[in-house]
Amino acid sequence: MYNILRNIFYVPLSILLFLNSTICSSQDTLPIWQDLIPNYLISDEVETREKGNIFWIRKVQKPSLEIYLPSKQNASGRAIMICPGGGYGGLAYDWEGTDIAKWLNSKGIAAFVLKYRLPKSKSVNVGYKAPLQDAQRAMRIIRSNAEKWNINRDQIGVMGFSAGGHLAATLGTHYRNKEYKKVDVLDTVSAKPNFMVLVYPVISMKENITHQGSKDNLLGDSPKPELVDYFSNELYVDKDTSPTFIVHASDDKAVSVLNSISFYTALIEKKVYTEMHIYPKGGHGFGLAIGKGYLQNWTTRLDEWLTSLK
Repeated sequence: MYNILRNIFYVPLSILLFLNSTICSSQDTLPIWQDLIPNYLISDEVETREKGNIFWIRKVQKPSLEIYLPSKQNASGRAIMICPGGGYGGLAYDWEGTDIAKWLNSKGIAAFVLKYRLPKSKSVNVGYKAPLQDAQRAMRIIRSNAEKWNINRDQIGVMGFSAGGHLAATLGTHYRNKEYKKVDVLDTVSAKPNFMVLVYPVISMKENITHQGSKDNLLGDSPKPELVDYFSNELYVDKDTSPTFIVHASDDKAVSVLNSISFYTALIEKKVYTEMHIYPKGGHGFGLAIGKGYLQNWTTRLDEWLTSLK
């Protein structure tokens, strides 16, 4: 009987998503790709989830958006897509994802945690293309559903941590590029984030500045110079790059603060509205920095900066 009823009332997710016929609540999860995933290979690989001090997801098979919406009464109309870090080898999914989403909700901001494919997955054909393909598609989904989710389609930003910061900055500088063939009407929607929040981000793939592990995972051991340039995001800032907030610690021994400085310098040169906070101590991967002295006030600085945006 249950199966009969389920079949009677079943509505394909693609209809629910693309026709905007439902209202999503907190922690709903939507697949980014409905049928054919671009740049996909059939393999025996299985997604893994490790629940320790940090909830790690590796070998992502089906990229998705986990949705966190504030109550309508508290909603500011602003939204942020979050890209967790993990060196392009995994996703620190709660530490730099769902925990951040909950904090954003407390500020009236809708949040969307991006579970993106990782370059070395056996289920990916061309590794370096997959994360950006997923990020572009995910941003288009959020913007297309803005009215349903009580969002202003012109106030949708991207936020990334570490290698997730690299993905966020790549989206913010390469949003015009067609990274996959058009799938449906969603792909006519802009993938440009209206603002960027970059937290101890990897920015460059250049020697003596990049995070080598992220570079190796994304581009391989001996990438061509043009590929290194393409993913060195400081080289692609222009006058149309979105306003950007950056935070980093000087004593970060994993991802050099020079990554943030290089991006900030490029933004200033192009007269892009930007703000950067460099803390003397904090190391790498501090997340919300709870209990880490005045470093934990970086979220207050972000909240203040967001209110300055038009």
